[in-house]
Formats: sequence, structure tokens, C-alpha cells
Amino acid sequence: MSEAVTDAERKMQFLFALRSHGVTDPKVLGAMEAVDRAPFVKGLFSERAYEDMPLPIACGQTISQPSVVGLMTQALDVQPRDKVLEIGTGSGYQAAILSKLARRVYTIDRHRRLVREARLLFENNDMHNITTMTGDGSRGLPEQAPFDKIIVTAAAEDPPGPLLAQLAIGGIMVVPVGQSDAVQSLIKVTRHDTGYDYEELLPVRFVPLLEGLGQDE
Repeated sequence: MSEAVTDAERKMQFLFALRSHGVTDPKVLGAMEAVDRAPFVKGLFSERAYEDMPLPIACGQTISQPSVVGLMTQALDVQPRDKVLEIGTGSGYQAAILSKLARRVYTIDRHRRLVREARLLFENNDMHNITTMTGDGSRGLPEQAPFDKIIVTAAAEDPPGPLLAQLAIGGIMVVPVGQSDAVQSLIKVTRHDTGYDYEELLPVRFVPLLEGLGQDE
């Protein structure tokens, strides 16, 4: 019984941390409550899955802190019929959240190992509206474009041109922008008939967006 109370308390603290950092959209909070972060964090760090902090994962990557995941998701304003592209699958946690909100999620990572592990998690949790693939995320996925929403979970020096071009009119892209060893800004880009609007959201720190594929197997 005490175990159940502990789990309930953890979930309450988790949601409280999200709200206190500005994640207030009920749909986003509902999706984050529905997706357990623990399976996406492995090994020594699994006990810290409910803390609002980034944690290391395989291939030298990280799983973002939940409040940043929530704020990025909230900024995307995902609608039930949306087709979403995620650049940087990582642990798969962000894509899992998006799968609760969108019609279809496409997610790309340059590391084969991360793609394999994320795909297995999606299958085990009946998340059948996620398509996971290994590829160069900086190029996007032109064969499936345009996308209603694009989310980039690695920092670029500027919003990548190929990704901007794959954004539908009226679509939104959320991307960290800045040098990888300096403070980056999370940018919300909205595409209009006549061009793009840029809005700076908050300072963040992400791994850099790299071209090509990782060397792992």
C-alpha cells in the first residue's frame, strides 16, 4: 500500500513541477500524465525518472527534463489531426507525448541504437501512430512533407532551411537555436503565406544538431 502512495505522490510532484515551470495546457499535462517517463530512462538513472532534470541516455545523448518537454509540446499547439515531425528521437519520450496529441508522428534519429530501443518501447506501449527511422534529421523527411508541426530536440545555429521548407502553411516549428557550448534560445517559428514569424521562448541547453549518421550499431 505504501508503494502505491509513493507512486501517487511522485506523480503529483511531477505534475506540480510541470505547472510551476509554466506547463498549463490541460491536453499537454494529460499526455504527460499518461506517459510514464521511467521506461525511457535506463540503468543507474531510472530511479530519478520523475525528477525535473535532464538525464544521460545511450550514444552520448540526453533525455530532456520534463518541464522543457512540456513547454516545447505546449508551444507546438498540437491538434488531433496534425502530422508531426520530430528531429532527434533520443529516448523516445518526446515522441510518446506527441503520439497522445497528434494523428501521426514521424521521428528521426542519427543513432541506430536509439531508434531500435525507442521503437521497441513504442510497440510495447501500443503507440502505433509513431513511425521511427534512422536518418539525417537535418534534412527532414521531404517524402512525407508538409508537416503541421516540427519539433527539433537538438540545437542548430539557425532554424534549418530544409525543415522550414517542409512546414505547412500555418504550421509551427519549435527549435533550439544557438552555439552548442553557449546558452541557446528555444524559438517558435510560425509559417505564413508570406514568410515566417519567429518568437523567442526561453533559454535552453541541448546537444548540437549534427549532419550524417552516428557510428553506433
